[in-house]
Amino acid sequence: MDTRDLGGLTVSDLCLGTMTFGRDTDRATAFDQMDRALEAGITFWDTAEMYPVNPVTAEAHGRTESIIGAWLASRGRRDRVQIATKASGKGGNGRFSRDNAGFGADAIADAVDGSLRRLGTDRIDLYQLHWPERGSYAFRQHWRYDPRGTSAARVRDHMDGVLGVLADLVAAGKVGRFGLSNETAWGMMQWLAAADRTGGPRAVTIQNEYSALCRLYDTDLAELGEKEGITLMAYSPLAAGLLSGKYAGGSVPTPSRAAGDLVHGGAGDLGGRRTPQGIAASGAWLRLAAELGHDPVHMAIAFVRQRPFPTIPILGATSSEQLDHLIAGRGLVLDRAALAAIDRFHRDHPLPF
Repeated sequence: MDTRDLGGLTVSDLCLGTMTFGRDTDRATAFDQMDRALEAGITFWDTAEMYPVNPVTAEAHGRTESIIGAWLASRGRRDRVQIATKASGKGGNGRFSRDNAGFGADAIADAVDGSLRRLGTDRIDLYQLHWPERGSYAFRQHWRYDPRGTSAARVRDHMDGVLGVLADLVAAGKVGRFGLSNETAWGMMQWLAAADRTGGPRAVTIQNEYSALCRLYDTDLAELGEKEGITLMAYSPLAAGLLSGKYAGGSVPTPSRAAGDLVHGGAGDLGGRRTPQGIAASGAWLRLAAELGHDPVHMAIAFVRQRPFPTIPILGATSSEQLDHLIAGRGLVLDRAALAAIDRFHRDHPLPF
């Protein structure tokens, strides 16, 4: 397995996503997935204090970290894996995290300690802030994004306070590296400037949604990542399964993420991704993969890995068989003709959700 350097932390260039562990993926299957990932050389795993999702509930809050902690205790392989987790911001899904405390300077130490306790470890290799507390255009909010509200000065004060506490946590050995999630280009640059001002940890990653169907990262954030040495941890590289073909023609197979969401009273729209345009684009992706002679799942992951900025795709799977299929395509390298065809596909299907 190839590796990436995250500010001195060496990780595998594929990451195991765990947000289904404890709900759609039961404990036994989660253990099996972690075993298989490690055997395949995937040593970098991502989680969050609020996982599992689909839906996020108070009862299940923290269950995914606890399952990972139980696996670590069972297997005794903490030295072989690098664990990334995330602190919830206030509001929305963050309301179940420490009574909606968020991750301000007065709350982030408690968030870290809670994750350490559930993971059963003394250190978090990469600690991330799940979404900006000032607001974000992630999660389909770009259609109505309004950047007004919190002043720039107040945002900077917040960042300085957070990094001051994180500096102490790094010095204590509880946190190794620092990253952001669902951030903007302006926000990331402010965090980097705050690190310079305070001496706090410099962000080395940004975990944003990225796939052949969601390419909001491709302009300002891509330049930032390449110039500032920030690695994109690309979540939903299969567009929540749309690029796998399982939802072709608008179908909702069982089991699937959409079907599970419907069972729990949700809309079954894959977080706003399963739109008529998204379904049409997924059909076009399947046809393109067939024309190029590639598996659509393997082509989707290879596309993300070959972007002209540092990336690590996060591979999430409900079943072990799905994970095996994802891992099986890790050797695929797309040629120039295939990449050009994907660019044409993007022009034909921009912002499908």
